[in-house]
Amino acid sequence: MVVEQAEVGNQMNQIAIQYYTSEIGELIIGSFDNKLCLLDFRHRKTRAAVDNRIKRGLKAEFVEKQTEIIEITKKQIGEYLAGTRRVFDIPLLMAGTEFQKSVWSTLMQFPYGATATYLQVAQEINNEKAVRAVANATGANALGLIVPCHRIIGSNGKLVGYAGGLAVKQRLLELETPSSYL
Repeated sequence: MVVEQAEVGNQMNQIAIQYYTSEIGELIIGSFDNKLCLLDFRHRKTRAAVDNRIKRGLKAEFVEKQTEIIEITKKQIGEYLAGTRRVFDIPLLMAGTEFQKSVWSTLMQFPYGATATYLQVAQEINNEKAVRAVANATGANALGLIVPCHRIIGSNGKLVGYAGGLAVKQRLLELETPSSYL
C-alpha cells in the first residue's frame, strides 16, 4: 500500500467526495490528487473538525463528484465487509500533524484480526507517555477501515470509542476474528 503525506501547495483545489451507504453505515469517501484522503462515517460527532482539518491541510474544498479512487474504494470496502479482502491497496494521502501521521502509520502495522491498546501504539512510536495523545490521534483518524483504528481496544480488553459507534467496532472485530468479542 502506498502512503503519501499531504503536501501544502498541491496544484489541485478540490477534494472529490461521495457519500456511500454500506452495511456498517453511511460513509463519506474523498479523493485528492488520485489518492484517498477520506474514508469515514458521515455522521460522526467530530465530522466538522475532521473535514476542516483535511480542507486546511490540502488547501482545498469538498466537491461532490466521482473519481476512480472513490470507485476502487467502494469496491474494496464491499470486499472487506464480505470477508474476502484483508488488505486495502489504495494510494493514501494523510492530512494531519506529524504526530497524528506517525500514529496512523503505526495503526496500519497491526494486521487483520489483531488488536492493540493505546499504550502499545505509544510504545511502538517510542513515546510511552503519550497514551492520551495517541488516543486523540486515533480518534482523529479520517481513513477508517484502512487505517484500522477499530483494532484499538482499552488496556482492560474492553471496546473503547469508535467514530462509527461501539456496535460497528464490535462487528468489524468479529468480522476479522469471528471467535472474539461474542
